[in-house]
Amino acid sequence: MNIYEELKARKLIFQETEGAAEALAKPTVMYAGFDPTGPSLHVGHLLPLLSLIRLAKAGHKPIALVGGATGLIGDPSGRKSERVLNTEETVRGYVESIRGQIERIAGDYEIKVLNNYDWFGKVSAIEFLRDIGKYFSVTAMMAKDSVKSRIGREDGGISYTEFSYQLLQSSDFYYLSENYDCAMQVGGADQWGNMTGGMEFTRRRSGKQLNVITFPLVTTAAGVKFGKSEGNAVWLDPEMTSPYALYQYFVNSDDRDVIRYLLNFTFLTLDEIAELANKVETAPERREAQQALAYAMTEIVHSKADADNVVAASKALFGGSDLREVDLKTLLQAVESAPAISYGSVDDVPGIMTLCAESKLLASKSEARRQIPAGGVYINNERVSDIDYQPSAKDFIGGKIMLLRRGKKSYAVVRIGD
Repeated sequence: MNIYEELKARKLIFQETEGAAEALAKPTVMYAGFDPTGPSLHVGHLLPLLSLIRLAKAGHKPIALVGGATGLIGDPSGRKSERVLNTEETVRGYVESIRGQIERIAGDYEIKVLNNYDWFGKVSAIEFLRDIGKYFSVTAMMAKDSVKSRIGREDGGISYTEFSYQLLQSSDFYYLSENYDCAMQVGGADQWGNMTGGMEFTRRRSGKQLNVITFPLVTTAAGVKFGKSEGNAVWLDPEMTSPYALYQYFVNSDDRDVIRYLLNFTFLTLDEIAELANKVETAPERREAQQALAYAMTEIVHSKADADNVVAASKALFGGSDLREVDLKTLLQAVESAPAISYGSVDDVPGIMTLCAESKLLASKSEARRQIPAGGVYINNERVSDIDYQPSAKDFIGGKIMLLRRGKKSYAVVRIGD
């Protein structure tokens, strides 16, 4: 199976130009663009990034283009209003952060990372209008969906700045074709107009015939945009979305979505995915496909060690194994959303009944008096039955935290110090 057939089998090709399959039959330079609209990429960016890695594995020569220039302008695609323009310093910081993420995730696979500010930063207004603008019809530009949807709106429509975005993106394709022999652009389906615009601009200016492939826009079976969790993006930066939170995002995938995600995002073979699809049908309660997806994505985005730590933490929290064997950092990530209470030192920690009430694990000391002898309260997965139990230093994992648990899934975190 060649790379074009594999992309088809993995349902990764949504639209393509006529020569795309032929272009992929030999080593080809292609690129995908990533605009630095924030300090981190999110999981929605993984489809083009991981596709570049697939193409690199197949012998092609991918370029990840970080839009240090286009990020200063703002892509109007899919937006109802103008973006707030970031400062040049802010965008430069975003570019370097995203460059590091791409290089980290790509690992040993060679993906060249470029910044389009390196060439656009030298273009004067006169050069932009004469050498780029003269190749574009305003009529055609206004026919783009990203523009049509904004024209005539009472809030101001679209500025000339965002209206001109498509010229910058189109000229990226031309520049890369001239200077890096780039012959293809890949990206999301919402970028088809901008991408084919670049292809047409290059044909008019240099006579070269380029190609485009778009990937499907990924949504959940419930119609929610992929990568969104309760209104917040799932980031690739571990400081913004921890490896544990990333794992949980994927392990909670709907049965209707999980096989599509395995096809689109992981490097598991088609046979391995078919076997997991069968398990979704025959034993959905075991959630083996979700676990395989979550592990693979945590390993890809972060590392195998992080993925192993997250699995160990999950088993300890929900399987009752020894919490002391879990990496402390991962354990803290796992319980970051749980109610927490802090004390200055171990000597300040009250007895178990008072602790249950003060930590909000239980509603009151009276309820604690009933629940503890009944075996409903645990410290670090060990049942506590003595209502007079006094926690001590040995109960604090790493000398820092102790986990109180009621039942199977209700936690409170007790911290010592800051």
